[in-house]
Amino acid sequence: MAAMTGNAEMQLEDDQLDGGRNYPKRCAACKYLRRRCAHDCVLAPYFPATHPHRYACVHRVFGASNVARILQSLPVEERGQAAETLAMEAQWRVGDPVYGCTGIIDRLQEEILAAQCELARTRAQLDMAAAQLQLQQQAPVSLSPPPPPTHSPQRAGGHLHVAVAPKQEETPFLDPDEFLDLDGF
Repeated sequence: MAAMTGNAEMQLEDDQLDGGRNYPKRCAACKYLRRRCAHDCVLAPYFPATHPHRYACVHRVFGASNVARILQSLPVEERGQAAETLAMEAQWRVGDPVYGCTGIIDRLQEEILAAQCELARTRAQLDMAAAQLQLQQQAPVSLSPPPPPTHSPQRAGGHLHVAVAPKQEETPFLDPDEFLDLDGF
């Protein structure tokens, strides 16, 4: 019985009248607008009193009557998603008044494009490496020792001088920028 009394007291506290007045606890929208919250308030399920900042952003961007009209025009099952979308758009619009959420969308699209270009370059480099490996495997392999040098070391002033041929740098089979046409990205 004591547990039931405790639950009843908690329920009474949850349903407590706001400030001892004759109407139930107000939602964030009604508190923000300083008005009485009706039992059929369209905003109450989507803007609870526990998140007043959420409604403040929505009100600042869209206005109370527009939000109520939008939610009333939708079927009940779609209202939750619409309220969430309005809240997110309003939050980003307050944070970035010029671009809002489109600024984030543009930045993410640029990151996707950069990743696609990097992926294309990496695939081209892999293809080039595979082609070079295939060419090396097709070339005849000589197992004979290298020929001896045709010149002998020279001594000048007690020091040994050896002529060294300059090293030739290998050029890649294909240049990745020529291989890929990235102008379309």
